[in-house]
Amino acid sequence: QVLLVESGGGLAQPGGSLRLSCAASGSIFGSDVVGWYRLAPGKQRELVASISSGGSTNYADSVKGRFTISRDNAKSTVYLQMNSLKPEDTAVYYCNALDPVVAAPWGQGTQVTVSS
Repeated sequence: QVLLVESGGGLAQPGGSLRLSCAASGSIFGSDVVGWYRLAPGKQRELVASISSGGSTNYADSVKGRFTISRDNAKSTVYLQMNSLKPEDTAVYYCNALDPVVAAPWGQGTQVTVSS
């Protein structure tokens, strides 16, 4: 079974930066579109960024220009560079394949808190 392990979260001040990593134990990221999602209290899980195996990216309007998604297929790892953080970015961040047929069980996520 594929396991997803997210890391890199923490406390950041508004305007600060964090870099998240997501490592997959299997080949889930081989040829699939992979995304970073976030879940904030009282809200539904939101897809914030995605990247294809070829490197094409898409971003939610709320993070466009501030977040950058990247991937290392050889390492089965996806990254999310988050700059110019805002309090509304506070959430638990998860990664997974976008296709529900190939998606793995959700990992534990990594908490991002933006506060002064």
